[in-house]
Amino acid sequence: MKTIALLASLIAMTTIAASAESIYDIKLKDIDGKDTTLAAYKGKAVLVVNVASKCGLTPQYKGLEALYLKYKDKGLVVLGFPCNQFNGQEPGTNEEIKQFCSSKYNVTFPMFDKLDVNGDKRHPLYVALAGKDSPFPGDIKWNFGKFLIGKDGKILHRFEPRTTPDSEDVTKAVEAALASK
Repeated sequence: MKTIALLASLIAMTTIAASAESIYDIKLKDIDGKDTTLAAYKGKAVLVVNVASKCGLTPQYKGLEALYLKYKDKGLVVLGFPCNQFNGQEPGTNEEIKQFCSSKYNVTFPMFDKLDVNGDKRHPLYVALAGKDSPFPGDIKWNFGKFLIGKDGKILHRFEPRTTPDSEDVTKAVEAALASK
């Protein structure tokens, strides 16, 4: 009887583990509306940022682009996720957002479809990043919150919106993530 109970337990745990979605499997749309996932970034350090075009922190786009250009050949990718949940500071269409980022800040890092980072419609990516089972749970406080994901897909750091991309904290964390196996 104990053997059957143990076997049933092992099967249940295996089923749960098999159904647990990897961060790389979460369905997304890029800024052009194309279906995608984060699978293309496996083995890279990834900085996920919720962005907005009409925010006092919008100039961080410049720092994000500089960080991306400095470390992209070493394995860093910066990903921008527009969000209109904070005082309606990202009201544009995807095309308008793309045009703004390109013309104003020369953004070349990947940008994605507008999504919700908090609330009942929180996108599954942000459930993984900041939900109750995340190492850094809690609502996103404002535009330009940042999460650093390691090469292995684990969430390593959370940086609050006012932490700039060129800060020592971000730089050290990115360099450590890139140096890890």
